Amino acid sequence: MEATQTATGHVSAATVLAAGQEGAKAMTIAEKLIAATSKKARKAAILLLEDGTRFDGWACGAPGEVTGEICFNTSLEGYLEVITDPSYAGQIVTMTYPQIGNYGVNLDDTQSAKPALRGLVVHDMCRTPSNWRSSMSLPEFLERENIVAIEGIDTRALVRHIRDFGAQTAILSTEDLDAASLAEKVAAAPSLVGRNLAKTVSRAATESFDKVPESQAFAVAAPAPKKYHVVAYDCGVKESILVGLVRVGCDLTVVPWDTPAADVLAMEPDGVFLSNGPGDPDAVTETYEQARELIGKVPVFGICLGHQMISLASGGEMEKLKFGHRGGNQPVMNLVSGQVEITAQNHGFGLVFPSLGKLVPELSGGVAEHTADGDLRFWSQRRIAPVVENERFGRIRLTHVNLNDGTCEGIQLLDQNAFSVQYHPEANPGPTDAHYLFTAFCRLMDGDADYLNINISQDRLAGWVFGSKEA
Repeated sequence: MEATQTATGHVSAATVLAAGQEGAKAMTIAEKLIAATSKKARKAAILLLEDGTRFDGWACGAPGEVTGEICFNTSLEGYLEVITDPSYAGQIVTMTYPQIGNYGVNLDDTQSAKPALRGLVVHDMCRTPSNWRSSMSLPEFLERENIVAIEGIDTRALVRHIRDFGAQTAILSTEDLDAASLAEKVAAAPSLVGRNLAKTVSRAATESFDKVPESQAFAVAAPAPKKYHVVAYDCGVKESILVGLVRVGCDLTVVPWDTPAADVLAMEPDGVFLSNGPGDPDAVTETYEQARELIGKVPVFGICLGHQMISLASGGEMEKLKFGHRGGNQPVMNLVSGQVEITAQNHGFGLVFPSLGKLVPELSGGVAEHTADGDLRFWSQRRIAPVVENERFGRIRLTHVNLNDGTCEGIQLLDQNAFSVQYHPEANPGPTDAHYLFTAFCRLMDGDADYLNINISQDRLAGWVFGSKEA
């Protein structure tokens, strides 16, 4: 309907009324059209950031209201593994890939018994998945697990805002749609910094673990025979990391996050593993204090939060990253082998490598001073794995560097049997380039001094069968 104006230039009341009636009629038709699609009837939802940035969309999970640190994951697949990764405790996760849920949910791929994230943000949610392994749709899973989710927003704009202005607290609601009310709530929400979230997702008692998902047997060979008794600290461990250890021959005993080192040593393990987990590493005091007691007595391997535990046990300092590393496309150089890995990552804090000690020039290409800007790509450009002298554990080598921002991705204690990486080598979700790190841990337990110097191109294919008779 065309609007008509009076002689004074104002739209007449009759025209406004008629236009409103026409708009209401059109809205009714739109609602009927949507109701006839897989989207069905939609309920409004709001995502509000602590700086006042607001995104309006539609609920696509359980109803409710949650607060948490807003972050984003750049993986093209693996949304179920992301949603069930305990490392996302306390966070609202944004998926950058535009459509999420199109291959549904297979419960064998979950990484924990219960999702720990606070909420989920997507551009478009698929309610009609197509995959032979799927047992339910993602919205059904979200509703079953009581996870609040929103769709229909411009995730590109949201991610750019986070990149520009950094991580911050946000509120996601399907119940309260008043911006002023939501702003008060998000202002009162707790920060991720200073909170020990590892204790909220760790198991409560010691358990053995030997699970290998049967539905993955079409692609992955049976585990190697058990050779090593490994005690794994559960700080919020992804189940697939434990599976990765089982596949290379580890007989696993999994213990709570704060288990005393004396109790672990009494089990007489061949090695100790420190797992991934959520939150601020500085707050997980009990774990890194145990790590300090274990290093030098038994081979130790740490992943993600486990890397940070070894770093803190060594007297290192942590920094809060502007927006963290989350996704399956993070390039990392192994300074020992010179090879580059595309890695899966999920962390918001990182080690300040110079805080471990002063450089040893004769082991660092003649360089005596750390770079002023802290960018560790200085070493990747020169193909040098620098070594510092640490007051607690002797020589520590920088082994891995993030090629996107020059942050530390791995260290090796040269005078102790210990090493760690900041990323997730089991590739759930993500590429398999870093699978060799499980092999490296076995080589460390075997006493191989050059355990990190592995051809990743060969190792990443080990154990894959893809439908062969052996599967």
